[in-house]
Amino acid sequence: MNLDFSFLTGPVLVDYVSKGFLFSIQLTLVAMIGGIVLGTLLALLRLSGKPWLAVPAAAYVNTMRSVPLVMVILWFFLLVPLLLGRTLGAELSAIVTFTLFEAAYYSEIMRAGIQSVPRGQVYASQAMGMTYRQSMTLVVLPQAFRNMLPVLLTQTIVLFQDTSLVYAIGAYDLLKGFEVAGKNFNRPVETYLVAAVFYFTISFSLSMLVKRLQARIAIIR
Repeated sequence: MNLDFSFLTGPVLVDYVSKGFLFSIQLTLVAMIGGIVLGTLLALLRLSGKPWLAVPAAAYVNTMRSVPLVMVILWFFLLVPLLLGRTLGAELSAIVTFTLFEAAYYSEIMRAGIQSVPRGQVYASQAMGMTYRQSMTLVVLPQAFRNMLPVLLTQTIVLFQDTSLVYAIGAYDLLKGFEVAGKNFNRPVETYLVAAVFYFTISFSLSMLVKRLQARIAIIR
């Protein structure tokens, strides 16, 4: 195939890739934090036992989980400017879209985590005079987060991989940086191969860390 990776010795990683890598990390962290916060709220609404809260939350989660992420990205990027009368920019659109989309997946993880806490813990907190909010905040959620921490981190790894989809709206992420470098040096095959290795190395390393964390949590239990 006459592959040539010699161009990588130049300023490719600094000039082209580093900017995209920083945005991919920023997008992952913001979407993770925002998704967990919003997902926890959605999980609590679904478990509240009140139909006027549970039904809209369930509809939101099921709708988001039934639509491909790239379609949500395109819808938000193309339709929101028509409603607001101004564009948000590719980067801001990506951050908002990923946060709203990932909240649906984090919600299901948190709901499973909350339900994994023994009901006796809830009854004990109620017997001590705690309100529903106090019981959830002080007793249930801390245990749920510990139970679901490996799954939350695994979903975050998937989130990092999905950040490559922002190419659809022209955001400058890690994959975009490799793509631009490939066009400028006329080496698209080599840059895509290096990008694949880059994504694999990061995702595999994080997966091993999550596996070790899961083993440690299991020992604590």
